[in-house]
Amino acid sequence: MDWLRISVFTTARGMDLVCAALSAVGIDQVELLEGAEQIGEFLQEVSEQWDFADPRALQQGDGRPCVRIYAPDSADGEQTLQKVRSRMAWLQGQDVGVDLGELMVEVQKVHEEDWANNWKKYYKPLPIGKRLLIKPEWETVADDEGRIVLEMNPGMVFGTGTHQTTQLCLMALEKRVKPGMQVLDLGCGSGILSIAALLLGAGHATAVDIDPIAEDIAYENAAMNGIGKDRYTVKIGNILQDKALIQEVGEGYPIVVANIIADVIIGLTHIVPDKLAPGGCLIASGIIKDRAVEVCEAIRAAGLTVKEQLVKDEWVAIVAEKTI
Repeated sequence: MDWLRISVFTTARGMDLVCAALSAVGIDQVELLEGAEQIGEFLQEVSEQWDFADPRALQQGDGRPCVRIYAPDSADGEQTLQKVRSRMAWLQGQDVGVDLGELMVEVQKVHEEDWANNWKKYYKPLPIGKRLLIKPEWETVADDEGRIVLEMNPGMVFGTGTHQTTQLCLMALEKRVKPGMQVLDLGCGSGILSIAALLLGAGHATAVDIDPIAEDIAYENAAMNGIGKDRYTVKIGNILQDKALIQEVGEGYPIVVANIIADVIIGLTHIVPDKLAPGGCLIASGIIKDRAVEVCEAIRAAGLTVKEQLVKDEWVAIVAEKTI
């Protein structure tokens, strides 16, 4: 089916009034597109939580706040379009005490796409390091070249293994996992790192994430790779704040891996040393180059010794050891 994409350009303060005017004529399902100024303000507000924002986020659309409606490219859709135009003409004549901008209505025809699955065509088998091959569930590999195949279906909300930080962690795990080891994965997401550790020979992995969705996805990915709950445990909660969870995950791990962001890793330095076995190592990534020195300082202040830094593009992984 083809659709009409109807865009009403307004101001940040005008968006609510546009939505209210449309709702009055039965148009309730709308998409709100923030303007470049609003996105910039938001990125400034969350700068403490995020180390990196893709500059393309500020380049979407033409930078103007917009209320968007989708209607079928049919007689019904044309009726909806006329309603939108009529309401915007009416709203423009009202004295609402707010700058509404142009209230320009723009229409484009778009083809329906399978949005939920469209991303899959960009996710292909990916060799990492010397021993691993990440393979999407829906792909086939004619020749794995003797690599350990990690099959994944991350869903739309978690990592696929294509990001630099995930690859750096996988390469570090490949070098350090030994048969029977216990591994702790903090911020597990799809479970890719802990599942890889198990395929590399670890005996058991405990994975933790703050997002409840991670539990089902990580368990499903583990099962896809022949790993049961006897070898894999997923826990949900905030490891930085939940004292009960901190106790539950136990200690004595030869490897703790955390692919999150710099500030969270710095916070984890108060917890990780107690979780590591003597001689155990922390593999930490999600760190942009500009924050690497700061993270290394926090790791050293926690009593760990920085052994290695792996770099890929603008990203860094740090390997640190708990000395005996």
